[in-house]
Amino acid sequence: MPPAKITPGTGKGFGYLFEMGCGKTLTAIATIGAGYQMGHVKRVLIVAPTSVVAVWPKEFNDYAAFPYTIRTLLGDKAKRLKDLDDLVRFPYRHLKVAVINYESTWRDEIFEALLAYDADLIICDESQRIKTHDAAQSKAMHQLGDRARYKLILSGTPVQNQAVDIFSQYRFLDPSIFGDNFFAFRGRYCEMGGFNRKQIVRYKDLDTLIKKEHSIAYRVTKDEALDLPEQTFENRVVPMNKKERSIYDKLRRDGYAELEGSGTITATTVLTKLLRLQQFTGGFLVEDAADRPKLVSRGKLDALEDILLDYVVDGRKKLVIFARFLPEIHEIEALCKKVLGKADMRAVAIYGDIKKEERGAIVQQFQKDPATTVFIGQIDTAGTGITLTAADTCVYYSVNFNFATYSQSLSRIHRIGQKNRCTYIHLVSEKTIDETILQALAKKEDLAKTVVDNWRAFF
Repeated sequence: MPPAKITPGTGKGFGYLFEMGCGKTLTAIATIGAGYQMGHVKRVLIVAPTSVVAVWPKEFNDYAAFPYTIRTLLGDKAKRLKDLDDLVRFPYRHLKVAVINYESTWRDEIFEALLAYDADLIICDESQRIKTHDAAQSKAMHQLGDRARYKLILSGTPVQNQAVDIFSQYRFLDPSIFGDNFFAFRGRYCEMGGFNRKQIVRYKDLDTLIKKEHSIAYRVTKDEALDLPEQTFENRVVPMNKKERSIYDKLRRDGYAELEGSGTITATTVLTKLLRLQQFTGGFLVEDAADRPKLVSRGKLDALEDILLDYVVDGRKKLVIFARFLPEIHEIEALCKKVLGKADMRAVAIYGDIKKEERGAIVQQFQKDPATTVFIGQIDTAGTGITLTAADTCVYYSVNFNFATYSQSLSRIHRIGQKNRCTYIHLVSEKTIDETILQALAKKEDLAKTVVDNWRAFF
């Protein structure tokens, strides 16, 4: 990746520092639309965590009231380059939008192609992903930002809680705010100590730092957004690769054929087939001769890791995670141990094997211990009867087929004692049983009661 020969500071930048659920994506799309209609923006590059890349086309579909063409740059290098080239060659006068993940921006050929794309506006979604000033993806974003006419960062993380992290994000956004030299910035706002004076022991003149930060940014918290609904729901789409899609489609076809060829259709037989599909969307394949499910895909786990990093580790917020199957619970526990351990945080869990007399103490630990930042619950076990109001955000890795149980689980964070508006994030494998289940739950249907008459619709 060669250095870009561009003078920093020529573009205009701004930050939307909105907490989760406060509409930063909607506001960004409105900003894009205004720039397009005024003739200032014709090409947009959005850089986001991998699990969020596939969310942007759906958000544009819901909110964009202007002509646009969007491409998500996913897959191997050849496919990403082809999709970007197809976007560039698109013949109609639409706004052109390319969406790519951070980890790919600095790769050979892709970086050069993104430079050649020459976006008018570059958006860093969850911009804390470039907080490390000398990381490869941060350097790539700095160089891409130096070429862009307009730049926008989106983040729900209060960056003033880790003041040194602001430098790299603002180096991308507008180097005139904090300069383009990290060590000069650190000398201005940090006092060093420890071994060889290489550790930040305290910050200084934070009032000036925050004033400069907010000079080109707007902060919105859930408490300030008084017109928000009490409950906000978001579907985070998890795409399948070709191999995963092929396995899923085979499971679906085999299940359909077995049911079609059987003499009598019962709820139990249909639900058994659907369970196998749902287990696969969570990453697990139940092979015929195997004793236990095998982890074959990490799509949802990677999406969950993004949320843990952005919301819990960087955002310093507590989180509830619900999942249906025990293998999912254990993989989520392992993921939390890996991600949270680096930040001296921990997770607790309640599932069927946890003794009932131990569950109260586990809940209290989550509610009262600042270092216990994640609660993992098996939805059939922990979805009722407990209070988890230390968190105002809940992730559904998977759900069951029962509306009453799902509805009860929503109330674990949305109940007396909750002071904030609540956000629910569903991890949804695209074009799978996940979407069908959520549609049924939205209609307050219990699939176990309706599945016999309409079983073909689920396959």
